[in-house]
Amino acid sequence: MRYQNVKGTEDFLPEREFIRRKVRRTLEDVFIQYGYQPLETPILNYTSLLASKYGGGAEILEEMYQLSDRGERDLALRYDLTVPFTKVIALNPAIRMPFKRYEIGKVFRDGPIKKGRLREFTQCDVDCVGVSSQMAEAELMTMSQDACTRLGLDVTIQYNNRKLLTGILLSFSIKPEETSAVILTLDKLEKIGVKAVADELLEKGLPAASVVQITEFLTAADKRTPKSLAAFTETNELIREGLAELDELQSYLSYLSLDTTCLFNPFLARGLDFYTNTVYEIFLNKNTFTSSLGSGGRYDQAIAGLMEADQAFGTIGISFGLDAIFAALDLQTKPVKGETDICIIPLQTEKQSLLLAQDLRKQGLSVELNMKPSKLSKALDRANKDNIPRVIVLGEAEVQQNAYTIKTMATGEEERVVYDFRRE
Repeated sequence: MRYQNVKGTEDFLPEREFIRRKVRRTLEDVFIQYGYQPLETPILNYTSLLASKYGGGAEILEEMYQLSDRGERDLALRYDLTVPFTKVIALNPAIRMPFKRYEIGKVFRDGPIKKGRLREFTQCDVDCVGVSSQMAEAELMTMSQDACTRLGLDVTIQYNNRKLLTGILLSFSIKPEETSAVILTLDKLEKIGVKAVADELLEKGLPAASVVQITEFLTAADKRTPKSLAAFTETNELIREGLAELDELQSYLSYLSLDTTCLFNPFLARGLDFYTNTVYEIFLNKNTFTSSLGSGGRYDQAIAGLMEADQAFGTIGISFGLDAIFAALDLQTKPVKGETDICIIPLQTEKQSLLLAQDLRKQGLSVELNMKPSKLSKALDRANKDNIPRVIVLGEAEVQQNAYTIKTMATGEEERVVYDFRRE
């Protein structure tokens, strides 16, 4: 037997798992504060659902874990929480709109591994269906800033519009059926650079003239504001619609004073096929961590596509990567307070210590009871290393006096508390 983890998976021991759970609770508190309701979907799905036209796109499908059950049905592990959510809406037409949900759960991708990116990882998704206004985007971006602020993360949200980007590509004589493949390559811009993007586009068979235009667009410093892109509006309707949506979104961001932390990036692509309008990604402002902490966008066609219906479902969502956020927090190496409120160290007072711990827990406190006999100095050192803020050393003298002392580890301050240890 090989005692090691499967590649791309990881064990999180208590000192690290505490931070992850704190992140999870913080995010969940923010989601609830913004009116989102909890939802849980199965990890196992039919392969046909996850591989549908409105699934994750060719690259993600290559990373999908596939299996079969005893009935020889083709199944797969979910690679995100978005496609299962669209299935829920398709299966439950009576859901009252707009419907706002959040879900936190494990997803699986057999893809490249790096810091903050595993093959088994946790996503924290927030989605709103039934709203066509850019007001939904503005709320999600506000919520994302709030969540990161509470976590102590200094971030910038980059955003773009897929209609605008697609329209610009069409103006470069890119065929409509080729735009998805081009956007998939553009999505790698930050990772591989302009030259590598151009080389890959040529390998995909794009005309050299079109690649030159795309390269000039990517390197032009004056193409970084919606105003500078106004010259493209005469080219096609997609560009006009994209710029109009950007203008609406930016009016919200400016009014909310978010225009300095939410920045337009005309080259941001988001490679997934189902995105239709606004797309965005969250980046840590420090260059020590380059992976995005979260990403999302509007995908108005996905639910209707699954239902094969003409009805439009305005849908917008964002996904926070718990493991990426944890990796970013891990780089900051800030001391973290433990979850335990008090540690009780018995000195030949096991029964009385059990009784005191029981009563303190009834008061709502989290209590660690030292049950292994050891020197007092070692027990105190362990409590200190576990970041337990207060300690009670309970000896026979305290029991006889019907009182105990709570010591605050950080300051050394002591508080004496009267307590009846007698049980007759």
